[in-house]
Amino acid sequence: MADLKAAFEAAVANSKTLAERPDNATLLKIYALYKQATTGDNAEKKPGFGDLVGRAKWDAWNAVKGTPAEAAMQQYVDLIESLR
Repeated sequence: MADLKAAFEAAVANSKTLAERPDNATLLKIYALYKQATTGDNAEKKPGFGDLVGRAKWDAWNAVKGTPAEAAMQQYVDLIESLR
């Protein structure tokens, strides 16, 4: 677990220095996995129709609901590594 946490923290740092900006779908996946790994299941109220960005983020995070934190961390690390 300590190794995974260190790899996750390194991936978070690496996500800020990617050579090129990922597409929006990939950015939403990165966001969702980060939130699932650090916060857990989405328990927030769904944003209204006027907040398109907030709604997209909420939907992406809600899509990974039930994923254990360790699995979300590993998926996040794998995704960032694939983008480098």
